[in-house]
Amino acid sequence: MTEIPSELTIGQLSERSGVPTSALRFYEREGLINSRRTTGNQRRYHRTTLRRVAFVRASQSVGIPLALIREVLGFLPEDTPPTKEFWARASHCWTEAINDRITKLERMRDRFTACVGCGCLSFTECALINPQDKLAERGPGAHLLA
Repeated sequence: MTEIPSELTIGQLSERSGVPTSALRFYEREGLINSRRTTGNQRRYHRTTLRRVAFVRASQSVGIPLALIREVLGFLPEDTPPTKEFWARASHCWTEAINDRITKLERMRDRFTACVGCGCLSFTECALINPQDKLAERGPGAHLLA
């Protein structure tokens, strides 16, 4: 087994993490990960960045917005990987947001199921196409195109 060097190029980080280099550059611009620049202006990532990238990807997979991920990662010193305890605290902080998302998705599923059962797809009555009929108060016409 080969030893991981203390610093990784963007290509090595991409290969090891399975994340495209374009996404890694985006994560860096968004403040989720950081690198140092060589004299040739090439990125070098501390090896602990692998754990940060894993944290970002896992958090995204359950629907946590990047802004919240960045906020939580801001509590970690630079080049410090998220620990098991850190993951547990983040999970605890995000439990309410995840539960709210689950509730919203269940409500959407139930509305969709009711809509499929109805089949009307009416612009005046359908709760999916015209939720709570907010635009009806403006009268007839295409208000969103104006």
